[in-house]
Amino acid sequence: MSTTLDLLQAATLSLARPGSIKERLTDACCNHLALIEESDLPMEVCEEFRALTNTLARERPLLRGEDAARATIRKMSNEEAGEVACAVVRLYGTVSRATTVSMLSKNKKNSVNVVPFYVAEA
Repeated sequence: MSTTLDLLQAATLSLARPGSIKERLTDACCNHLALIEESDLPMEVCEEFRALTNTLARERPLLRGEDAARATIRKMSNEEAGEVACAVVRLYGTVSRATTVSMLSKNKKNSVNVVPFYVAEA
């Protein structure tokens, strides 16, 4: 099972692949972002993630087999799709930094102080 950070990384990598911005954004959204639970995100990005998911679900599906995200991305301009892609990359960076800080603080709490048995000679 992928972690939230893994899913955001996969979404970001989808955006870096060749293809039109709408194709890449659709792949990132439907195959990776849709699997992320807001409750698994750091508190500081929940509102940004909610705004992103709301942006990707503005339109009602009209075509057979289409969901709200595909319908929304289909109706976006390339500039809008690019802005949403940038938001995904920013979200990945923020979650990545928050995860690193969290891991470092856990390691500091679990570290053991080493006390020498002998005083070092000067």
